[in-house]
Amino acid sequence: MRIIFMGTPGFAVPALLALHAAGHELIAVYTRAPKPAGRGKQLQISPVQAQAQALGMKMFCPRSFRDADAVEQFLAIAADCDVAVVAAYGLILPPAVLAAPRLGCLNIHGSLLPRWRGAAPIQRAVLAGDDVTGVTIMQMEAGLDTGPMLATGETPISAKTSGDLFAELAQMGAALLIDVLANPRPPVPQPDAGVTLAARIAKSEAHLDPQQPAAVLERQIRAFNPAPGAWLDIGGERVKILSASVEAADPAPGVTLDDRLLIGTGGDALRPIVVQRAGKPAMPAQALLNGWRVPAGTQVN
Repeated sequence: MRIIFMGTPGFAVPALLALHAAGHELIAVYTRAPKPAGRGKQLQISPVQAQAQALGMKMFCPRSFRDADAVEQFLAIAADCDVAVVAAYGLILPPAVLAAPRLGCLNIHGSLLPRWRGAAPIQRAVLAGDDVTGVTIMQMEAGLDTGPMLATGETPISAKTSGDLFAELAQMGAALLIDVLANPRPPVPQPDAGVTLAARIAKSEAHLDPQQPAAVLERQIRAFNPAPGAWLDIGGERVKILSASVEAADPAPGVTLDDRLLIGTGGDALRPIVVQRAGKPAMPAQALLNGWRVPAGTQVN
């Protein structure tokens, strides 16, 4: 097939590579425009752009499809296109763009629709304590992830972080996409029941509140690993908690219960396993304590 690919982060790269490996003709790749990043605020291209450039593909980086010129450019390319594939692209596509390819636009969405429509489906599934999540290949329409479904795949969440799930679902979505293109099937409307919305993650959500039960905090830690990174103020210093376990304890929110960083919460206790101080690399909690004494009774908030 002649395909336009639209994606930005690492989640989209396996699909791009799978389409290329399967022999499809990628006539154009769309991605978000480079953004300033790091201390030097140098422009950084997206993972999709880096991969597409390495493969010698034709690139487009419009800042918005509210720009009439960007729409006209897309329509001209799509006139000779079978389908557009969208994976975490990050720009809203107007109806004219959605309808332009011969077979429309297919989206790789990181949840089992209609649960977790929206910007952060993987993190929201972990935060909510869902047992399973997955990926859906859907036909795009004007609504927010409301289009009919072509294929789904699922996986248990268990103790996985969002980073683990991003990698797993990216590969699963790529494989499902190739199967959908090779073996067309009729789209199935999403059910009306079970709709939930996956709002974009706010940085403020990464602050762990020790008044909450330890089980809730442990899910936050997994949901925000690798980014934005869940954190606590321990003895006046911000510390990221990258992994932790729950231990049985009487509620004692907001203080350490021993000298090995067991943190009292609103239900049981939280034992950090991997931590990171500001400006330092991630390390086991025990390594942190070798150089920084945190006695029992230290305030945590």
